[in-house]
Amino acid sequence: MLAPRPVTAPSDRELVRAAQRGDTGSLGLVLARHEASMRAVALAMLGHHPDSEDVVQEATLIALSRIGDVRDPDAVGAWLRMIVRNACRAQLRRTSPVPMAEPPDPPGAGPDPADILERHALGDWIWTALDRLSPKLRLVTMLRYFTDVTSYAEIAAVCEAPVGTVRSRLSEARAKLSNALLTTADTAHDDATARNAVHRRFGEETFKAVERGSVTKALGDRWSPQLTVTWPRGSHTDLDYLRAAWSRDLEDGVRHRLRNVVAGRDVVIWEDELNSPPDDPSHCPPSVVWVLQLDGSRISRIRLFHPK
Repeated sequence: MLAPRPVTAPSDRELVRAAQRGDTGSLGLVLARHEASMRAVALAMLGHHPDSEDVVQEATLIALSRIGDVRDPDAVGAWLRMIVRNACRAQLRRTSPVPMAEPPDPPGAGPDPADILERHALGDWIWTALDRLSPKLRLVTMLRYFTDVTSYAEIAAVCEAPVGTVRSRLSEARAKLSNALLTTADTAHDDATARNAVHRRFGEETFKAVERGSVTKALGDRWSPQLTVTWPRGSHTDLDYLRAAWSRDLEDGVRHRLRNVVAGRDVVIWEDELNSPPDDPSHCPPSVVWVLQLDGSRISRIRLFHPK
């Protein structure tokens, strides 16, 4: 009787290729396989300090969002360690009194911060884990990893919170998200890609209606009559004022282009390019970020922010 053949563990190449096809279990195995070496890099550069754990968690989230860009699956371990080194350098730059050179982007970094949402199974897995975070932790995570609002100062401005609070929220969110990802890798996930597509379509239709002069149609039943709007300079207004502001934009020749949409369970972020009229190129800032708070299916609160 022949002895059973030993089970051979899948190679890095096999796991990475499967992860790039949306197999969340394979991605989890890749990260688990290289976690020790990632942690060793962080300890070597930062020592036994809470920051070393933070950078490993941050590097894990970056790897999750960019696994599709790995060109050499056999070198995924080196790719992961490079991400950790870059995260460590960024941490040292933030804490060192001597300016340090800006580290290069991780190899194969994609240009679109929301590329991850296009990878159906992977995006659904991550959003299932994200939905387990509290609203405050979820918002800072969405801004940091899925939009261009990535600096602590900008996130603090959007969230109306001190920079120190943003740092602590991100640290807590990374730890909880890492745990949630491990516990949800093999569970059923909501269709986050479909949710994001619905909200993108809604945003595009809204700005198209504004451009056609149908502001009343743009502000339909998806917007709460009790809507409150916080503008970039801190003033608070209502739905009528938003309607008037959009009408003024139309009259002045300002055009909106929805560049990115990130949709969570109870918050949606629009990254909106503003095109000033040709005869007044400095009429408005180049972009605005909309943070839409949802109450059920309706938008109940909006905060607008102009990125630098």
